[in-house]
Amino acid sequence: MKKRVLFLVNHDVVIYNFRKEIVEKLICEGYDVIISSPYGERIDDLKAMGCEYEEINFDRHGTNIFNELKLIKYYKQLIKRVKADVVLTFTIKPNIYGAMACKSLGVPYIANITGLGTAVENGGIMQKITTLLYKNAFRKIDTVFFQNKENMDFFKRKNIAINKHQLLPGSGVNLEQFKLLEYPDDDTIEFVFISRIMKQKGIDQYLEAAEYIRNKYPYTRFHICGFCEESYEKKLADYQEAGVVIYHGMIRDVREILQKTHCTIHPTYYPEGMSNVLLESASSGRPIITTDRSGCKEVVENNKTGYLVKQTNTNDLIDKIEMFINLQYFKKEEMGKLGRKKIEKEFSRDIIVEHYLKQINIVD
Repeated sequence: MKKRVLFLVNHDVVIYNFRKEIVEKLICEGYDVIISSPYGERIDDLKAMGCEYEEINFDRHGTNIFNELKLIKYYKQLIKRVKADVVLTFTIKPNIYGAMACKSLGVPYIANITGLGTAVENGGIMQKITTLLYKNAFRKIDTVFFQNKENMDFFKRKNIAINKHQLLPGSGVNLEQFKLLEYPDDDTIEFVFISRIMKQKGIDQYLEAAEYIRNKYPYTRFHICGFCEESYEKKLADYQEAGVVIYHGMIRDVREILQKTHCTIHPTYYPEGMSNVLLESASSGRPIITTDRSGCKEVVENNKTGYLVKQTNTNDLIDKIEMFINLQYFKKEEMGKLGRKKIEKEFSRDIIVEHYLKQINIVD
């Protein structure tokens, strides 16, 4: 009989953009794949690939205890209804509540820590509560995949799922989809920020740096792509009206903007597992300037494939941007090519697929 694999996620993009190759491989190997996610535009694409779909609606950031208990109940009912043989979970709520449901039913489960989140990063009572939830939920887990060593070390210190840890190179990147792009000419030097526009992603530092650099180097351009949180709408509009930045909104295919930009700037201090923006940019042959913190620094060979900057430090970011601007054209291009080689060697998504297939095949 076919083994039935259930994915629990909080967004369709979590599967389609970053785990599509795992789904494809499972289907190719004869597994049944079921996706539980809120509906999004990528769900139809997943169904076309051959996935079964189970719609769910929940508040990703809510803390209402009754709603959280309902989510656990729903997951238990879902796992029984679809007759899942193994469950794969991603992001905090599916990881914790999906694991609790699997544990109570005796169903094998594999979690992926895509980042600890601000509740854990900032310490205090929420860190203690979240840690207790993880410890309880992961008591009988088969495998916990981590995207960076710092997150894995946190779980070790807290004695969560000891001897069940495996370190992955983030979500990896599809080397064929994100091919080495031709480097654009240097009549202008174009930078891009690709992320949700929120404080912890470093948007303030990017805007401040852009304003300074544009005044000093008028041939530079600063692009922004991503969903804008309401609190930043006016600020972003003001900077765009002043000619400091060019805002593109949400873009479906980041390769379109990478094609014409020279460098990706990602000054985040959000506690992420591994930045997919950086993986995709480097795979496309674009130098990167990013924060010297876990989830970002692993992708960069400092001064060779890009530059690392101090967290929340606009002056340091400006210094690194100026260093990049003052490089000769062939040095910029070479920096991007070296970044591509690093991705090919360390971050191919094929590595991720192999790890998942191996673990799914050995769970009982």
